[in-house]
Amino acid sequence: MQFELKIPFFGFESLKSMKLTKIDDVFMQLDNADEEKPSFTLINPFVLKNYEIEIPTAVKNLLEINENSNILIYNIVVIQKPLDQSAINFAAPLIFNTDNQTMAQVILEGKFAKDHGIAERICDFMNKNKN
Repeated sequence: MQFELKIPFFGFESLKSMKLTKIDDVFMQLDNADEEKPSFTLINPFVLKNYEIEIPTAVKNLLEINENSNILIYNIVVIQKPLDQSAINFAAPLIFNTDNQTMAQVILEGKFAKDHGIAERICDFMNKNKN
């Protein structure tokens, strides 16, 4: 599914349209729809931890999100070898409104910023889930 980027990614201000492709139940691929690069691997944060965020009102308005909207929330992963050493940016989730194919990246603030790091390793959650 293709999405119009309503707020530019920090460092990638020229991006306008992104293509979201499912890899499996945990990972997604996000590609620049207009050129070959950049490409991002995303992860469903809800499979790893209790992930609570608040979408700012301005972003809700920009993406036309209401209580009936179908939204997806994913986080960017910096893939490493081995995979369990990969780092997840929980502090800047990507919000997708699948009803109107719009998206934005949100930088969490306040309580939510304290709860979610910018480079949390996948292995840290694997170890917690084993206990």
